[in-house]
Amino acid sequence: MAGHPTTLAARGTVARLRPDLNPMEMVWGNVKATELANLCPDTIDEAHTATQAGLERVGSSYQLCFNFLDHTGLSL
Repeated sequence: MAGHPTTLAARGTVARLRPDLNPMEMVWGNVKATELANLCPDTIDEAHTATQAGLERVGSSYQLCFNFLDHTGLSL
């Protein structure tokens, strides 16, 4: 993979072409597999509340955030 971008500066362009290099894809996957798994909300507000709770859970975990970043193989 010669010429493969390895910095976050290049991530913006690469992430559109390679979702596996976008840490946000892992965040959403984690929230969908946890808070939104088997959720059948009666209102959009219930879906919003569950999604917000998931994003707050992920955002409050320093280790989880850095694991998502580390998984991409990109450096700061």
